[in-house]
Amino acid sequence: MLIVLIGYRGTGKTTVARLLAEQLSLDWIDADVEIERRAGKSIAEMFADEGESAFRDLETEVIALLASRKNLVVATGGGAVMREQNREALAAADEIVWLKADAETISQRVSVDATSTARRPNLTATGGIDEIRELLALREPIYRQSATCQVDTVGKSPTEVVDEIAASLGDPK
Repeated sequence: MLIVLIGYRGTGKTTVARLLAEQLSLDWIDADVEIERRAGKSIAEMFADEGESAFRDLETEVIALLASRKNLVVATGGGAVMREQNREALAAADEIVWLKADAETISQRVSVDATSTARRPNLTATGGIDEIRELLALREPIYRQSATCQVDTVGKSPTEVVDEIAASLGDPK
């Protein structure tokens, strides 16, 4: 079983991946952490040093590798599905779960997550909630098209989100 979590930054992909993997007795990985490990620097440093294109190229390599594995839950980066090559690789997954939240919820979650702010750069000149709204407008149709399952995370604990995903899977074993 390969389960992939997609969605915007701050929707809970990393936390949910860890908890879901634990519940299903699978391994889990955060694709962004793997990218940073391979690069030897944070995503923000990659953007500053080599630019977004170099980051996206490494992301594509990592996605292809992870998509070929089994018994794994993968938390992808928020923009991973924007490249067609990544979507094609991820289509090999048994389930692609879109974790959803509105712009205001995402903004609030990201603003209290010092790790996210330090490791991940703004992706537009505007930053903040305006960037979130702008990118959600671009990404939501792709998330929707890519997903086999959607879970709204607003007002739910990570455990509630995991339970909802697990229920939608039936018995994966």
